Amino acid sequence: MSKPRVSYFYDANVGTYYYGAGHPMKPHRLRMAHQLILNYGLYKKMEVYKPHWASEQEMAKFHSPEYLDFLRRINPENVKEFIMQMQRFNVGEFTDCPIFEGLFPYTQIYTGGSIDGATKLNHGLSDIAVNWAGGLHHAKKSEASGFCYINDIVLSILELLKYHARVLYVDIDIHHGDGVEEAFYVTDRVMTVSFHKFGDFFPGTGDVKDVGTKSGKYYAVNVPLREGMDDRNFERIFKPVMQKVMEIYRPGAIVMQCGADSLTGDRLGCFNLTVRGHAECVRFMKSFGLPMLLLGGGGYTIRNVARCWTYETAVVLDQEISDDLPYNDFYEYFGPDYKLHLQPNPNQDNANSRDYLDKIKVKVLENLRCLQGAPGVQMHEIPPDFFTDEHDEDSYDADTRHPEQVNVRRRDHESEFYDDDKDQDHDGDE
Repeated sequence: MSKPRVSYFYDANVGTYYYGAGHPMKPHRLRMAHQLILNYGLYKKMEVYKPHWASEQEMAKFHSPEYLDFLRRINPENVKEFIMQMQRFNVGEFTDCPIFEGLFPYTQIYTGGSIDGATKLNHGLSDIAVNWAGGLHHAKKSEASGFCYINDIVLSILELLKYHARVLYVDIDIHHGDGVEEAFYVTDRVMTVSFHKFGDFFPGTGDVKDVGTKSGKYYAVNVPLREGMDDRNFERIFKPVMQKVMEIYRPGAIVMQCGADSLTGDRLGCFNLTVRGHAECVRFMKSFGLPMLLLGGGGYTIRNVARCWTYETAVVLDQEISDDLPYNDFYEYFGPDYKLHLQPNPNQDNANSRDYLDKIKVKVLENLRCLQGAPGVQMHEIPPDFFTDEHDEDSYDADTRHPEQVNVRRRDHESEFYDDDKDQDHDGDE
């Protein structure tokens, strides 16, 4: 089997944004992951792109104009002018979605990467597209939630639906993917599948009984789990559920949210998954050979987030990488062991008994059996790709651009990286 064609989207600015002192969401983790991806030499195995900045017009395909106008205008200096809107849109003081410098550009960057990835897949220019900055699954049409302002996942799925009759969304963040599920709750063109902690845990939704409604009935799949979930048990429920989903739904493309807060030792999470266990889900979904968009999400012990997304990048590239971390700009973050892989916490109890997991699995499979095979859809003329902002014209090289790549950005030049005696993969001649 030939190696997959992988596109990787990264903007160096995305890791510079700061939610504020004490806030658990730290975009800096994206710089840490990127450093590992560079120093393992993984960048050489894929096409590296700087994403375009998504425009308000693109975001308005899902979000309300009033909400977008508010996000564009609000900043730490003018909050007093927007007191009513802040309450209405769940942003600012007393919420988990603070106002910080550069808020709207931050959302434009991470959203642009997800839309660009979907466009690459639509045009058959990549088999897998990766945007670790994306995956902000809690944002609603007119409301921020759970550190998420713009729902890049919904927007990328809408892009994929232009070319694919059915799109599958899979979420392995420890928190329920409520924003994506809500957006597609009444349609059969998107199946949402979420594996998450349930019960006295944010956002409080995602019961196994929540299955969608109207045309979307049984196209929302929820697998509620308890604290302490480990690799072996997660695999025992993930693989049979997803195998049945693939058999029945037969999607044309997959979007996978790989929130790393389901890892052991996460600052906000309570699962006990290792990097290998988390990545096994990615490996399994990749095995179906469908166009796949891989996104980030939660993850609040940032050294482990970087480990996880680096390893999952290697997984989609079919590359084996050393457990010894290469030297990089943030090497000191990874002490004292400086290893890629994590060990589970031996003292954490797993509240997911075999009996509980079997009951959940049986219920989920019963719900799936209510579906009468994959839904059909009459495809009409394909709508144009999302528009791109004119202000971003100089962010790519037109000479390297395919005519059909309406909003796919330039590939980064090799001089962005380096090959010398500090090159950790010693692969400079390839």
